[in-house]
Amino acid sequence: MPETAPYNASVPRKPKSSKGPRPAQGAHLLALREAAGLTQIDVANALGVARANIAHWEWSQKPPRAEVLPKLAEILGVRLDELIKGATRPNAMATRPGPVGEAQKAFEEMRRLPRAQQRKIIETVYALMNEYKRKAS
Repeated sequence: MPETAPYNASVPRKPKSSKGPRPAQGAHLLALREAAGLTQIDVANALGVARANIAHWEWSQKPPRAEVLPKLAEILGVRLDELIKGATRPNAMATRPGPVGEAQKAFEEMRRLPRAQQRKIIETVYALMNEYKRKAS
């Protein structure tokens, strides 16, 4: 049996263009992930799958398995039909909401708190925003 050489980080990787053009479904999934500000690793960890799965889906014409789709749509901040059919609509990206940022994630968590605590957080956020605006002008 031939002996294999150990991994060498200096070995050049194949250029991405060697795979040819990205299929529409894969390009759509890539665009949704990037719009959400997430890496392949972020999505893989949230789904509980390997990063290679995300890379495969982004280079595939077919969407991920049916049982993965609802969670993936939630992670990317889109509706399920947008995730599946969005690539076929001409202005799909123009009609979807903006990316789910850190602030939105924080406010989603805040929604689970009692109303009195939510009010205190909102007052603090407004006070900080007003202070920032005052210093910026």
